[in-house]
Amino acid sequence: MSNKTKSILIILLILVVDQILKIYIKTHFMLGEEVVVAKHWFILHFVENNGMAFGFEFGNNIGKYFLTIFRMAAIGALGWYLSKLWKKEVPFGLVVCFSLILAGATGNLIDSAFYGLIFNESHGVVATLFPAGGGYTSFLLGKVVDMFYFPLIEGHFPSWFPIWGSQEFIFFRPVFNIADSSISVGIVAIFIFYRQYFDDKKPEAIAPSEVAAPEAETATHEVVEETTEPQNATTK
Repeated sequence: MSNKTKSILIILLILVVDQILKIYIKTHFMLGEEVVVAKHWFILHFVENNGMAFGFEFGNNIGKYFLTIFRMAAIGALGWYLSKLWKKEVPFGLVVCFSLILAGATGNLIDSAFYGLIFNESHGVVATLFPAGGGYTSFLLGKVVDMFYFPLIEGHFPSWFPIWGSQEFIFFRPVFNIADSSISVGIVAIFIFYRQYFDDKKPEAIAPSEVAAPEAETATHEVVEETTEPQNATTK
């Protein structure tokens, strides 16, 4: 099986699992509802966000349009670069990393582009897929569905702690999805294992003809000196 085929299968697998889970959460949970999977550290908690990964927000509708269009451009660039990697002799792990990033970006783009059209609101009710009255917003303005919440450490900052003194502390606070995880794993793996691939290329080796030319020129110069010295002595 070629790297291209494996890469496409990875992308499709992540997209399918990501979308199945998001659709399940959207059609079975009200916004803010949660189910404790493992007490104190693993919770399925349904939230939606307008912005970037892990619930970060970016502006209003104008920012949302900009972010969605940026995602489209980034996905196009990633797809083009990944197609180049398929044709090169590169480590398969590097192909996997870019496949993860592309799959994650595409998964969240699907939410942003289409979820507003195919779902109704989740405030106080469980949303319906393809509701009779239409979706909750227009094309490109959908919200990304997040559900994974890992409050591994909970407590309060000490009273003397700057800015956040006595405030509640939770690690890890952001709620995220499979697409977010896919992007993060791909990026982190590239930085850890494949940074050298993106280092500046070493200076190209000097062509043999360029190396031989100075040597030939020196040898010719020595021959000329040897042949001219007796003539000069004769002249004297």
